[in-house]
Amino acid sequence: RDSQQADTEHLSRWKKWRRTSSKSLKKALSEAKGLSSHLVFWQGDIHRIEGKFGTGIQSYFSFLLFLVLLNLIIFVLMFSFVILPAIISKYGIFNSTIAYISPKDIEDICTIYEPSGNKGLVYFYTYLKDLLSGTGFLEVTSLFYGYYTRDTVSNGIMRYNLPLAYLLATFAYLALSFLWIIKRSAEGFKHNLVHDADPFQSYCNKVFAGWDFCITDLKAAWLKHRSLQYELKTDLLEEKQKRKIAERTMKEKLRIYTLRIFINIIVIAILSGCFYSIYRVTVFSQENSSVSIRNDTRTDLVNLLVQYLPSMVITLANFIGPLIFSFLIRFEDYTPAFEIKLTLLRCVFVRLANIGVLLFSLWSQISDCGSDKCKPCGYNYKLYPCWESDVGQEMYKLMIFDFIVILAVALFVDFPRKLLVTYCSCKLIQWFGQKEFEISDNVLEIIYGQTICWIGAFFSPLLPAIATIKYIIIFYVKKIVLIHTCKPAARPIRASSSNFFFLVVLLIGLLLAFIPLGVSIARIPSSKACGPFRNFNTSWEVIPDTILQFPTGLQHILFGMASEAFAVPFFVVLCIIMFYVIALARAHKRVVEQLKEQL
Repeated sequence: RDSQQADTEHLSRWKKWRRTSSKSLKKALSEAKGLSSHLVFWQGDIHRIEGKFGTGIQSYFSFLLFLVLLNLIIFVLMFSFVILPAIISKYGIFNSTIAYISPKDIEDICTIYEPSGNKGLVYFYTYLKDLLSGTGFLEVTSLFYGYYTRDTVSNGIMRYNLPLAYLLATFAYLALSFLWIIKRSAEGFKHNLVHDADPFQSYCNKVFAGWDFCITDLKAAWLKHRSLQYELKTDLLEEKQKRKIAERTMKEKLRIYTLRIFINIIVIAILSGCFYSIYRVTVFSQENSSVSIRNDTRTDLVNLLVQYLPSMVITLANFIGPLIFSFLIRFEDYTPAFEIKLTLLRCVFVRLANIGVLLFSLWSQISDCGSDKCKPCGYNYKLYPCWESDVGQEMYKLMIFDFIVILAVALFVDFPRKLLVTYCSCKLIQWFGQKEFEISDNVLEIIYGQTICWIGAFFSPLLPAIATIKYIIIFYVKKIVLIHTCKPAARPIRASSSNFFFLVVLLIGLLLAFIPLGVSIARIPSSKACGPFRNFNTSWEVIPDTILQFPTGLQHILFGMASEAFAVPFFVVLCIIMFYVIALARAHKRVVEQLKEQL
């Protein structure tokens, strides 16, 4: 302390002020961070789950909280820049006026769009059908793309370009999601490196440095004790599995690898069957639902079933696939952590590829130009006068049906199973036993729903709000199911690797969402009868059209940045920076290894 005071006396006033200000700022930030941790909702629930069921299951609920916050921010973004300006212009708030630009070089037949809104006396079940399918009264609301037909909104002071705002808001929520996931993944990767270090060092960290000496509450101490106990159990189980793998004979290795090859062939066959079924069902549903709407020859219930047929088949594939994969992986003899990762990857591929097959089926119908169906408009305008709203309705139905299935499984499967196991002494029922909380299946459900939200937000701007409400309800449903119907896992799972892997799989879902959105924005002709891009050949054309309104010098700069002359040197510079960072990381790794040896 004396040496510090002596150093401070020799500093100038400016440096003293800077040091004092820095300390005050750090203290304020530390207090603010501590206060914010108490304001985060579900924090107490998550700590209780961690103490009773371990950090692996706690990581699922923390992941769910992250998705709630992400969807809430995406909704605020879309509402502020797309939905709110459209509502303001519709009702003339702030003396706002709407400007419509007449379509140029577009045949009149392409501009005909008659939404299936309800007219006259409407029965309650019709409203229920519309609520479930996104048709009828919902089709003409701000929920779907077709509602946003305005070109510009102005109030005498400023002019708001709605098509440009719509496209930029889409890019913004995708970029925000990407950067936020990358940031959280980097933090998880650091923790993962620490836990994947030498086992002896991992034990030392937990035994000698794992306890939080700031804990004064008895309940909090019990929760922390249980959390450390689960972590040590996980480490011991993984070490036991690694020792078992190291002691395998050549004959055992040959048997296991042959069995794994055979099981992977079965997995590929299941995936192929799922994809073909979804393709055929989607084509059948689109053709028959359109015919029934035009001719009105079927009852509302049959129409609803036909419209929901792709969603039901996809949900059935999503339900049966993970069950088969979870059963098959038991015979492959992997470590618990790797079992979760491999099962999760297989199930993710099923679910995300199912969405891709659905969209491919829709696009094949939209772009079906046989017999000159697309000649006037560039797309199948007779079947899809506003194809973006149709895609939005499919995403909406997937979101709603997935939510209904999650609630139905909790209500009609999990709770009856718990009651039967508790009060029935039948040997068969007791053999099934109490349910364990399957982390991979539950994580997969919410990643699947989030991928639907990312794809569907362009076609249905209010979908992030629906996803936010859905995840909040799912949190409480899963919490009740976990506490009242599930038993602690027989094979504990480490949270550090789980958190990182969940984010990696979520990132895969986001990158896969880029593909259908990129194709829809840049390749498929936009609808000429609805939406903000009806005056453009594709949605992307609003960007070069806006740039052409800039000053000539700025135009040259922006078009130059988009040319190959700029892209190639920029790519070379990025490669040089990447190789430098890789070399630096290797050097740091060697230093870390030397320090570990010294320790």
